[in-house]
Amino acid sequence: MSRRKGELTPTGIDRGWPFQIALLAELSRGKLGEEQDAFCAKLMRCSRYHSVFHDDKHYLVHCFATKAGAQAFQERFGGEWFDPRERGRGVNWSRWNKGGTVKSVS
Repeated sequence: MSRRKGELTPTGIDRGWPFQIALLAELSRGKLGEEQDAFCAKLMRCSRYHSVFHDDKHYLVHCFATKAGAQAFQERFGGEWFDPRERGRGVNWSRWNKGGTVKSVS
């Protein structure tokens, strides 16, 4: 996978915005997405999201520089805390291994 010059890497996002909330993707689209963008304007949220999948559900991970920002977002919109160490590796990068358990793909 290639990146454009200056584009944030996943590791850079994890370092700069370590407080992360995973929210079902359908709850971050359309009017709800616009409402979240307006709400987060002052919360130091990363401009880039990343996606993860768990149990056939698609999540967008919202990344914040402060714990208070992430908590405010979660209180308003829901979602779950996401630990980047639970992200898959290599070709399974978008797999969310919740609780550190790795599910086999059959």
